[in-house]
Amino acid sequence: MMLLVKIGLGLVALYLAVATSAFVMQRRLIYAPDPRRMSPAEAGLANVEELVLTAANGDRLIAWYGAAPPGQPTILYLHGNGGALELRRERIRKYMAAGRGMLMLAWRGYSGSDGNPSEAANVADAKLAYTALVTQGIKPADIIVYGESLGTGVAVQLAAEKPVGGVILDAPYTSLVDVAALIYPWLPVGTLMLDRYETLAHIGRVHAPLLVVQGEADEIIPVSQGRAVFAAANEPKEIVTFPGAGHADHYLYGSYEAIQGWIDRTRAATVTSSAAARPGP
Repeated sequence: MMLLVKIGLGLVALYLAVATSAFVMQRRLIYAPDPRRMSPAEAGLANVEELVLTAANGDRLIAWYGAAPPGQPTILYLHGNGGALELRRERIRKYMAAGRGMLMLAWRGYSGSDGNPSEAANVADAKLAYTALVTQGIKPADIIVYGESLGTGVAVQLAAEKPVGGVILDAPYTSLVDVAALIYPWLPVGTLMLDRYETLAHIGRVHAPLLVVQGEADEIIPVSQGRAVFAAANEPKEIVTFPGAGHADHYLYGSYEAIQGWIDRTRAATVTSSAAARPGP
């Protein structure tokens, strides 16, 4: 009997040690930054410049910016939890080739940005990038916020507070806690997690046109979570999912074309609505 008690106590102690380690190291588990700084020119991107934005605490944030031609929107791109800006160079190239502007912000600790990422820092930095665009004379209606994976939780919080012309959520989740619970079902993640990114708590305050894009074979964020976010969102909204596509390869299944088409339709609807709202002669 004493042996069983000792084994039980040992297992409890081990569980508590693992849970404590997970709590202490949770941001290392969430964020996987590549800190290497590369210029847009080194990445082979023409007409794209590096911007350095300064956060309230003095941290310098790196962003890549390509101006939009007249009459075209600028995509404020909020990336996922891993890698660096240069890994997303083809996204910048494709959207700019279609005539869109692009500002892609590097979270703290990524691509030469100072500091360490967190939910509070990422949301504040997204607002800083938004303000930088508006300061340059870009109208809020000409800003489309694009959130990729982890960045969808930031994009929703930004669009809930700031006027924008549209929101694209690429592989959104209901909350980061829900994602973590699938990966670590044996941990009390609802109690432990500091950075929670509660998308469902914010999506109801977003009133800009919305597009949800996701692979149906997404192995990281189940498509059911993307559909739940879509169901909770306000109109106007669209969702497009791709059978066979995973978390980051839906571009192979036509997502670029779907997104470009949505941008064109959304822009056309905005112009029509504005014209109809003008008083007659």
